[in-house]
Amino acid sequence: MILVTGGAGYVGSHVVRELRRAGIPCVVLDNLVRGYRELVSDADVIVGDIGDAGLVRRAIREYGVTAVMHFAAYAYVGESVADPLKYYENNVTATVKLLRAMVDTDVRMLVFSSTCATYGFPEATPITEAHPQRPINPYGATKLMVERILQDISRAHGVRAVVFRYFNAAGADPSGAIGESHVPETHLIPLTLQAATGQRDSVEIYGTDYPTPDGTCIRDYIHVTDLAQAHMLGLHYLQSGAPGDAFNLGNGSGFSVREVIASVERVTGRTVRSVTAPRRPGDPPALVGSASKARQVLGWTPKFDTLDAIIDTAWKWHNRSPGCARA
Repeated sequence: MILVTGGAGYVGSHVVRELRRAGIPCVVLDNLVRGYRELVSDADVIVGDIGDAGLVRRAIREYGVTAVMHFAAYAYVGESVADPLKYYENNVTATVKLLRAMVDTDVRMLVFSSTCATYGFPEATPITEAHPQRPINPYGATKLMVERILQDISRAHGVRAVVFRYFNAAGADPSGAIGESHVPETHLIPLTLQAATGQRDSVEIYGTDYPTPDGTCIRDYIHVTDLAQAHMLGLHYLQSGAPGDAFNLGNGSGFSVREVIASVERVTGRTVRSVTAPRRPGDPPALVGSASKARQVLGWTPKFDTLDAIIDTAWKWHNRSPGCARA
């Protein structure tokens, strides 16, 4: 039995879907502050907080949990800058309580959702796992702190962890049944899709004077189902007795803001109005990751390797659940 914390969120719900497709029993623990019960309607859901160590211990014992997949975290960079204590309390302190409950109940396998934000400004691209980790915002700092804690409890308590550092998660399950929904929405692809349908007047381009071919920021987009498949492989890796390790998850190619807008126009057949705005502080010109280690060690191969293919799945979800504030 796998305990999936934050399993009612965007990436977590797609991992739950993959677990169920594979016939692997799982239970979701989510406080539903930013998760949606509707995204995991066919799974057992415990409504609660990972910071409640007693609840976690009871869940582990009741369900016979043997491994944890940990997605429960706040993940807005801007919010983390404005309210860092909120992020340290939720992403670090509550995770420590989760880890304590795991140690107390002899659960020694963890798949952890980390982020490329632990790297900070890239010294070179594509970014490999050997790149220095120097986060420039509290969100990235909280994830790095948990990575360091995992190293310590591996030595002290034998907890083996696979750490996945995502680049930009995007898209939706190909069935269109579940997809991306945030309140507020801050991600470029859903914002652009909303502009395509008239749910918003336009999409903002923050900065057009970057040292990139078209002057806009470049990011590495990875399909959420490919992320979910990587988590399945990470779980199998731990179950085989392998030691913990850290892996980047990305496509290894980047697309600019203007290229994303053009792709949305191709996929939807609609015109997207854009407006330019000043650069956002802390936005590097390009973030592109190397996932060669995940390919070599885990045998992971992304199936959605073009931007149009990724956006097409997001468009299907968007059409199925327009303005999907809660599903």
